[in-house]
Amino acid sequence: MAPIPISMSNGVPAVFLDRDGVLIEDTGYPHLESQLRMMPGAGEAVGRLNRLGYLCVIVTNQSGVARGLFTEQQMHAFNQVIVRRLALAGGRIGAVYACPYHSEGRIEAYLHPDHPDRKPNPGMLLRAAADHDIDMARSFMIGDQPSDMEAARRAGVPGFRFEGGNLDDFVRDLLGH
Repeated sequence: MAPIPISMSNGVPAVFLDRDGVLIEDTGYPHLESQLRMMPGAGEAVGRLNRLGYLCVIVTNQSGVARGLFTEQQMHAFNQVIVRRLALAGGRIGAVYACPYHSEGRIEAYLHPDHPDRKPNPGMLLRAAADHDIDMARSFMIGDQPSDMEAARRAGVPGFRFEGGNLDDFVRDLLGH
């Protein structure tokens, strides 16, 4: 990455990480600890990013809530299990943003035609930036779907597509260390 000009804001640089397909294997609406399969190198990748000074923020669409497959409480509990598992491997997550809304949901409270937080919309990234004084000029996103790349673009940060394998190898190759 290019050197950061001194005139930049004093905010913290961040890496926005998609959940399913990046940090954990996408097993189809996982929400129970027994369904959790960490992506190889996920904890090590988050640890590497932490050591390089990045705040790591999970930004994840979770339409399973709107679809009635699991509750919002189950979603939050599962996300906390992921955060704990990453921590056991040396990675610290600074915040988790999850969007339970979907246009085809069955649960009325989560039915929304185009929620601003649902990727490809940038709402979760922009909220995280405001909540944590993130310097978007020094931040980027890692995702596995076109909607992740579009959310990054709309938020004004580079997006990098992870297509599987070892996440720590991907991060090391991306950053050059």
